[in-house]
Order: sequence, then structure tokens, then C-alpha cells
Amino acid sequence: MNRFAKLAVAAAVATYVLIVVGGLVRATDSGLGCPDWPACFGQWVPPAELHAWIEHSHRLVAALAVGPLVAAVGLITVFSARRRDRTLLAAAIVAGILVILQALLGGQVVIQQLRAELVTAHLAMALTVLALTVVIADRAADGALPASAPGLPNALVVATGVAVFTQMLLGSWVAGTGSGLSFPDFPLMGGRVWPSIMAGGELVQLAHRALAVAVAILVIWTARRIRRTVVTPRTRRLAGLAVVLILVQLALGAANVWSRLSALFVVPHLAVGAALWATIVLLYLALRRSPAPEASTVSPIQGERTPASPSSVGETLRAYLALTKPRIIELLLVTTVPTMVLAQGGVPSIWLMAAVVLGGSLAAGGANTINMYIDRDIDDLMRRTRHRPLPRHAVAPGRALAFGIVLSVLSFVWLTVTVNLLSALLAASAIGFYVFVYTLWLKRSTPHNIVIGGAAGCVPVLVAWAAVTGTVEVPALVLFAIVFYWTPPHFWALALRYRGDYAAARVPMLPVVRGEAETARQIVVYTILLVVVSLLLFPAARMGLIYLVAAVVLGAGFVWSAVRVMRDTSDGRAAIRLFRFSISYLTLLFAAVAADSLVRLAPS
Repeated sequence: MNRFAKLAVAAAVATYVLIVVGGLVRATDSGLGCPDWPACFGQWVPPAELHAWIEHSHRLVAALAVGPLVAAVGLITVFSARRRDRTLLAAAIVAGILVILQALLGGQVVIQQLRAELVTAHLAMALTVLALTVVIADRAADGALPASAPGLPNALVVATGVAVFTQMLLGSWVAGTGSGLSFPDFPLMGGRVWPSIMAGGELVQLAHRALAVAVAILVIWTARRIRRTVVTPRTRRLAGLAVVLILVQLALGAANVWSRLSALFVVPHLAVGAALWATIVLLYLALRRSPAPEASTVSPIQGERTPASPSSVGETLRAYLALTKPRIIELLLVTTVPTMVLAQGGVPSIWLMAAVVLGGSLAAGGANTINMYIDRDIDDLMRRTRHRPLPRHAVAPGRALAFGIVLSVLSFVWLTVTVNLLSALLAASAIGFYVFVYTLWLKRSTPHNIVIGGAAGCVPVLVAWAAVTGTVEVPALVLFAIVFYWTPPHFWALALRYRGDYAAARVPMLPVVRGEAETARQIVVYTILLVVVSLLLFPAARMGLIYLVAAVVLGAGFVWSAVRVMRDTSDGRAAIRLFRFSISYLTLLFAAVAADSLVRLAPS
């Protein structure tokens, strides 16, 4: 190992130590041991008091170890031949900037009395610096990564890394909000397998435990896939280490509850979590170097070649925008603002509406981008989707995946900070459901894919309702059901028109598996159910005449259009007309929700 690599390793180790010491500060309630910043009780040497010195040790590690080491790595990179490695240069510069911001944010954490959102952001930045220093050390020791498109094991590792990162931030939120003992028992919650009543703290703790199970499943699943498909000793060792760490992490999580948050278990819990995060980063880098099929000039998809670079910045931006499927985002957000108006009983604040719309757009865009990454093989076989960025090689698959993950993480952070944690968790659940349940599992395995998988598209109404009220109530569930029953006839109408495309791509959509006549019959059935459910909102949310008339008239039009398709399934134009009408139906129905909420014409 060369000297620069040793320096980079030292920076990574120092960052890890800083995170662990930060955990000690929180576990011993020493966060305000020095109530001012950057001095401690107005002096540079703290008084002889335990909590002051614990907090001061955190500052010393940052100022005397992490800061100088990261700065040295950055300066050497910038002023040496290593700057030719663009990824190494970018990582070094970003790490240096983040360390400065981290110090300033740490000051704000103290000045603003340990606000939970600032503490969580502080940890997020520290974990990012840790990942960057790990990347720098790895590249310094082994050289640049091969130019390869990630395959399935790589994608699983990335998904696992995102889950681990999110889980650690959620754990920080649990600590920052004092929710660590909201359920004083484990594995039960208040003596129950599933709690009957949940307030804010209980909801946060439940989310933390549920995500811990999901992370464990992802780590074990990823390790199994790697052991079956990748043969290099390093990747197998790292995958095995990740499994060991997640099992230890689960045990320490249980010990936290049983010991009533003793520092003897809280600090190791954070330390093991940070070690798991670093291991996942190293595992991804090791996979990129493994002699797997994706390292060749042909990607894991048979015949897919190295993507061509767009000819201009404008084309690049348009390609990335297209990855998010803007039209689908528009359709999802059509339901958001009217739901917020109904929940508020008037017009919510412009800031809240803008925050929810932006967060929802980021979440939907991230999920759609990851969906395009996974489905790029079948998109290349279908006439309707061949123009998308990945089939036409406008964006590299690996970059598209990274873009989708970044959008998804940003949506969670944005909604948590600007709206509330419940909205952020609901949006994150929609992303997970759409990617893992619908795209990876159902879409290619069952003709009922869109019926079950369509639930992901219903979540924006829950996010919107939770943003206003902080809860999910019966009217929100009815709105969820409206979108749920609207999705199959909407999508099956399109599938009827492009049945040949789905057959060529071997996607078991209903028209391919059951035929056009059965699909048309199912469209009518689900349309009738949709109309019935839409009328339930009248009593559930005490709607007025505007909504009632709109639901009846629009529902009648939807049923009539569906029946016309059933009468002549060979008429592709009728299917497309139904598809277009379904969009107008949803838009106008939710517009009626908003209008009725503002006017409230009660029936006589």
C-alpha cells in the first residue's frame, strides 16, 4: 500500500472514530456538555466535568484528525497527477467541502439545543464523508474502477446500501426525538406483536424496527446472490462480514431496549451500523472490480452496448428528465393538492403544498428511474418504449441507477425535514413497493401485476393527507382506494393497444395471458368498482353536491367507455380513447374534491 493510500485509510478510520465518539456523546447525554460553540463554557480548555470532556473529545477528533487528514488527501489529489482520476478528484473535493459544512452544522446542533433534524443531518453528512474516504482509499490502493455497467448483484448492493443509510438516519431520528423506549419491550411492542394504538414516538420506533428487518433481509439476500454469482475471495469475505454485522446489529438493537438505552449497547449499536455501511461501500467497489459479465463491453442485457454520449448538455438533461417519466409524475401529483385541500378544509400554506409536491416529485422520479434501469431489457424490445433514454443509450445504466437512488434519498430527507416523518416514510414505502414488489417481482411473473403493484401509485394521497394532519384517516384511505381501483382499467386499456409489444417482451400482462375479451371484461368490472368506491367518499368525507354530481357523471362516462371497449376489443382506438378518458376522469374527480372542499354546497 502506497503512502497516499495509507493517508486515505487514516482519513476513513478517523471519520469512523468520529462517528463512534458522536454516538458516545448522544448515549451519555453529553450533547450539551459544552453549551456553546466553538469554545466550551467560553474557554478552549473545558472545565473538569465529565460531560464537557466527552463532548469536547468529539470536537477534538474532528478538528485534529478528520479535518487535517481529509484536507491533506484533498490537497495531494488536487496538486498531483492523481487529479487525472476524475472520480478520485471529485470524491476528495466533495469530502473536503463536507467536512467544513459538517463542522458548521455541528455548531448549529449545539446552538439550537440538539434539534432532531439537525442531529440527523449531522449523521447523514458524517456517513457520506465516511463513504467518500472509503472510496478514495480503495482507488488509491487498487487504481481506477473498470468502466462497467452494474449487474444485478451490484444493484442489490446499492439498494442494501441505501437501506442501511436510511436505517441509520432513522435511528438517529429515534434518538433525537426520544423515541428509543416508546415500546419498552422487544421483540413485542407494548406486549403485542402489532401495537393497537400508535402516537408519534411509537410510529417512529415501529418504522425503525420494520426497516431493520428489511435491511437484514436485503443483506442476507445480497450475500447469497454474491456467493452464487461472484467467485472472488474478497467479495465473498465482505458479503459474509456484512451478514455477521447485521446479525450483531439486530442483537445490539434488542439489547438497547432491554438495557433501557445503556451506553454500553447504544455506542456499539452505532459503531456496528457505521461499520456495516462502510462494508457495503467496499463490497460495491469490490464487485465493480470482479471479473463478472458486466465488466465487458456488453452489459448484462444481451446485446446492449456501451451507451453513447449525448451530443449536448441540453440532450443530457432531457435524457435524465425523461428517466423520471414526467407525465406519470404529473398524473400522480394531480391527486396530491386536492387531497391536501380536503384534509385542511381549505387551502393549506403555499410552502407546505410546494414542499409536498417537490418531495412527491422526487420520490416518483426516483422510483420511475430505478424502474427504467431494471426494465431496460424489455423496453428495448417494445416499440412504445424504445425511445426511452436507456434503450437509445442516452444515459449509462449505472448512472441512471445512481440518479434514481439519489432522487429517492433526497425525497426522504426533504419530506422529513420540511413536512414530517410519516409523509417521508409513506413516500419511501411507495418507492420500495414499486421497485421491489412490482418491478422486480410481480411485473414479469403474474398477470395481476398491475392490480397489486398499482398500490404504489395510490400512496401520494396518503402522503398528502399525512402532510396536513400528521395522521392517515378514513377519507385518505377512500382516496387511496379510488386510485387503486382506477389503475387497472387505466393501464389495461393501454395494454390492449400494445398487446403485441408486451407479448414480444414476454411480459405477462392480462391481454397477453388471458386474451383481449377477458381483459375488456375485467376493465368493466374494475370500472364499476371504481365508481362505487368513489361514491363512498361522499359520506366518509362529508362531501357536498359538487363532488357527488362529478362522481356520478364522470363515473357514468367511464363505465360507458369501458363497455364500448368490451363490445369491440379489436378496435384499438376505443382502448386508447378509454385510456385518455381515464386520465381526464382522475383529474376532474380530484378537481371536484378540491372545489367541493372550498365551496361546500350541502345537499338539501
